[in-house]
Amino acid sequence: MARREAIEDIMKNIDDELVVCNIGFPSRELYDIADRDENFYMIGSMGLASSIGFGLALARPDKDIVVIDGDGALLMNMGSLVTIFAENPKNLTWIVIDNGAYGSTGNQDTYAQLLDLTDIAKGVGFKNSYDFKDIDLKEIIKSDDASFIVYNTEAGNSSAPIIDLEPVEIKKRFMNTIK
Repeated sequence: MARREAIEDIMKNIDDELVVCNIGFPSRELYDIADRDENFYMIGSMGLASSIGFGLALARPDKDIVVIDGDGALLMNMGSLVTIFAENPKNLTWIVIDNGAYGSTGNQDTYAQLLDLTDIAKGVGFKNSYDFKDIDLKEIIKSDDASFIVYNTEAGNSSAPIIDLEPVEIKKRFMNTIK
């Protein structure tokens, strides 16, 4: 399965949740599949989708937050795994699409190919740590603890078009949605 198909699966379970998406091709694919004002497309800050999602979860405890991240991005910001576990925002669902590659920079291998990211999250303490194929995402989003989910896919990028919104426009429309 390709990452694009994983994002399609994820978005079938999204209603009014706020979605923060990892940089590059994942954001392009999400934009092409299901553009909406409630989506925040990351541009130029690899590894920080989880941190932005975490901040949103703390600032807006009344909203469910879903982060669509990548294995390479997680490996660049492992500190967020510990911080999110320790704070345990019950409204945060963090989905890591593990394709074993840095997809937006040329599909170089990540070290995630040598690791079980679900086991790492469990080792940190996440009691809600799952493989995507084993869960009902809608149910997990509504759970009472932060959740960590790994969605395994093949490496590769779709032919999704460039996002035709300027970064400031992405920010403004998202901020207008979360007021």
